[in-house]
Amino acid sequence: MSFGHGGPFGPGGPDSSTPDWEALADESESRNKRRRWLYIGGGALATVAVAGIVATAVITSNKGGKDLPHAQKLPDEPDEPKPSFSEVHVPPPPNPRDYITDPKKDTAALTPDTLFPEKSMVIDKRSYPRVTTAATDDCTAGTHGALGSVLKHNGCQKLLRATYSKDGVAVTVGVAVFDSKAAAFKVKDANKPSLAPLAGGGVGTFCEGTACTMYTNATGRYAYFTIAGNLDRSAVTKASTKALQIGRDGGQYAYNRIWQRGTDQAAKAARAQS
Repeated sequence: MSFGHGGPFGPGGPDSSTPDWEALADESESRNKRRRWLYIGGGALATVAVAGIVATAVITSNKGGKDLPHAQKLPDEPDEPKPSFSEVHVPPPPNPRDYITDPKKDTAALTPDTLFPEKSMVIDKRSYPRVTTAATDDCTAGTHGALGSVLKHNGCQKLLRATYSKDGVAVTVGVAVFDSKAAAFKVKDANKPSLAPLAGGGVGTFCEGTACTMYTNATGRYAYFTIAGNLDRSAVTKASTKALQIGRDGGQYAYNRIWQRGTDQAAKAARAQS
């Protein structure tokens, strides 16, 4: 068998069994040339890049260059403001209890109109109209039984009373004034609550010759009392809810009014200090 350079279709045809080595060599040479040019071109690009980096480095590090702007000196960041504290002495607010305990501070006018100024006694949602008031420097004049003697013995200066009435019941509230807290609490401890009921303003006598509910207590230099009962003169019993309620409310109201007296004077003193 012989191997020729051609076949029915000429050299390199479809039936050619021998490769064209010359063509392959030319193609290889052409690829090698292109590869060399790529290497040369890549080197040139690399050289330019390196030169650029060097130039940049030279420009950046050329501190003495006359044509280059000098770096600006930025101002130092200001220190944060430090908080300043000034020592302020604020006196404590006056205590209302001081004004209802010390007669030197408790100097406001003391009359039925200043102690019982409202037209009605209001406790929670319960309201009782005021019907009459009275005041006396003779504390025994507004009492029954042993209470007058106890008040006088402990130096009672004045006794103020007010009567409130509603729904067939009435209560008289009494407030006695002393020179000291000790005197007021001695009256409280004696527990002789026989305050005389005060009639007037359309309310007739009550709690005379029949059982009524009574109450006594003290705060500051004041002792306070109540006497409450039915206007039909029937006896007060455990079932007399209205009479018992108005009696309790009268005691609460007396305390509230005395404390309000201290609060008003303390507030006035605070305004004077400011």
